[in-house]
Amino acid sequence: QPTWDSLKQITVPAWYEDGKFGIFIHWGVYAVPAFRNEWYPRNMYIQGTPEFEHHVATYGPHTEFGYKDFIPFFRAEQYDPQAWADLFRRAGARFVVPVAEHHDGFAMYDCAFSRWTAVQMGPKRDLIGDLAAAVRQAGLVFGLSSHRAEHWWFMNGGRHFPSDVQDPAYADFYGPAVVQTGRDGALDSEPYPSPEYLDDWLARTCELVDKYRPQLVWFDWWIGHVAFEPYLRRFAAYYYNRGLEWGQEVAINYKHNAFPEGTAILDLERGQLKDIRPMLWQNDTSVSKNSWGYVHDQDYKTVTSLIQDLVDVVSKHGALLLNIGPKPDGTIPEPEQAILLEIGRWLETNGEAIYGTRPWRYYGEGPTEVPEGSFTDTKRAPFTAKDIRFTAKPDALYAICLDWPVGEAHITALSSNSETPAERIAQVRLLGHAGALDWRQDADGLHIRTPDQKPGDHAYAFKITLKK
Repeated sequence: QPTWDSLKQITVPAWYEDGKFGIFIHWGVYAVPAFRNEWYPRNMYIQGTPEFEHHVATYGPHTEFGYKDFIPFFRAEQYDPQAWADLFRRAGARFVVPVAEHHDGFAMYDCAFSRWTAVQMGPKRDLIGDLAAAVRQAGLVFGLSSHRAEHWWFMNGGRHFPSDVQDPAYADFYGPAVVQTGRDGALDSEPYPSPEYLDDWLARTCELVDKYRPQLVWFDWWIGHVAFEPYLRRFAAYYYNRGLEWGQEVAINYKHNAFPEGTAILDLERGQLKDIRPMLWQNDTSVSKNSWGYVHDQDYKTVTSLIQDLVDVVSKHGALLLNIGPKPDGTIPEPEQAILLEIGRWLETNGEAIYGTRPWRYYGEGPTEVPEGSFTDTKRAPFTAKDIRFTAKPDALYAICLDWPVGEAHITALSSNSETPAERIAQVRLLGHAGALDWRQDADGLHIRTPDQKPGDHAYAFKITLKK
């Protein structure tokens, strides 16, 4: 039923608890200008911004060339959803979440409520539907995201000077573009979304569920606006019941306090936690520091830092949703393919310390502080060999060193005074290393002699098998 108490009956899907790692995809018309970030469609209409100045200098006045005029250049002519799905599988991902509609209002799917869709314009193809089929054929879980809520105000900069946002012929694309009395995007901003807009939001979101049967629906922050509250309850009840009808486990992602605890899965944008969370949560972040969508000047993260973040998140009962940004022709940039494949190689060796695990009694140990909250993904210091994260299975504990421990790995949580004394340890192995390891346990911890040759380049998982 559409009440919070009733919605607390949900259980976290097993595929989610066990899968740990998914791919997020920001792909849309904003990949055509490829300037600064995926908020180009908003910022190009805000006077004084770099996007505004770039747009006028490159494309001319906004009355002559607006955001809509990029659509014919978004062709996806090289789009190969089977190749995408194969790449994601090789990356070790277990679920895939493309953006079905971003704040810009262009639907990447076959939407019955709009003519501004990839089926009717640009590629003239159901990009989401084709990817859904390929992802499922590859044995991965398919989800999708909707950012439709933010469209209420997203294009409102075009109200303040002559632009095509004010042209009635395009009101069904740029609108409502409501000018807020407070700060745009604030969760208490006025005027509130109208009942007509909210009804349309609910209809579009339920249509996504019915047409594509996603097992995960991801929402951005603005559903936390108080006006959405009854509509969120209605959508969640509809979606969870549809999942029951399909015989599939489904989940919803939310940010901040949009859903009460226990009714959906918390998502932190570019963020992490300091400790273990009882209920599964998610960090959505990107391979790039500066943009979610494709731009010409990406500032990429290192593979090592991404793998370290994956390990840290999983140790705290989280999942990592890692974003890529394809080009307008439908190809995935080569640096992003290389990042994903390197993560996949690491998971081939170390995946048993990630997939199907649960948190241990401690998430880990070490000197490096992890900032908590959203937008903290570039604020931590580099991890060291003394930074260790734990994951667990019924018969094994995994201690993952986030850098290579030269000579010896020292795990203080496993001292002889701990709940895991030496007589309970049957074996200590290093994943990716074939030889036996020497180890000893004393009051200072578990000491593991490391081999001269490290078995990889990123994080290093010791498997501690326990006697039954």
